[in-house]
Amino acid sequence: MNLPPLKEQQEIAAILTSADKEIETLQQKLDYLKQEKKSLMQQILTGKRRVIIN
Repeated sequence: MNLPPLKEQQEIAAILTSADKEIETLQQKLDYLKQEKKSLMQQILTGKRRVIIN
């Protein structure tokens, strides 16, 4: 089995690490938005927040 040179392996690892960090950041944003949606839905259902329809 032939492996790419060490430098190329390190470059690939750096790209994958960067992609992992971006995925983690996006997952955190998604989790935050899901929590915000849940909170807003609760406020709407309890009447604490009104929805204006044009």
